[in-house]
Amino acid sequence: MIRVFDAFSGIGGFRSAFERVGGFKTVGWYEIDRFAQKSYQALFDTGGEQFYENIRDIDTAGLAEFDLLVGGFPCQRVTCS
Repeated sequence: MIRVFDAFSGIGGFRSAFERVGGFKTVGWYEIDRFAQKSYQALFDTGGEQFYENIRDIDTAGLAEFDLLVGGFPCQRVTCS
C-alpha cells in the first residue's frame, strides 16, 4: 500500500484517480479553500487523516509518514502566494 499526502488537494482529483487504480492510501491532505474542503470531505472518507487548512501551519515533525506527495499546482488563489 502506497501512502499518499494530498497537497493543494482541491476537490480530490488525484485522490479520485488513486482510489480507482487501487493500492494507495491517503494519510493526509491540505486545502486552503473552504468550499473545496467541504467538497473533498463530502466525496471521500477523511476520518483518521491529517488535515491542514494552511500549508504554512504544517509541522513536519508531526507529519504522517507518506511515500508519495502529490499536489494540484498551481494554486489559483491570491492567498497562496
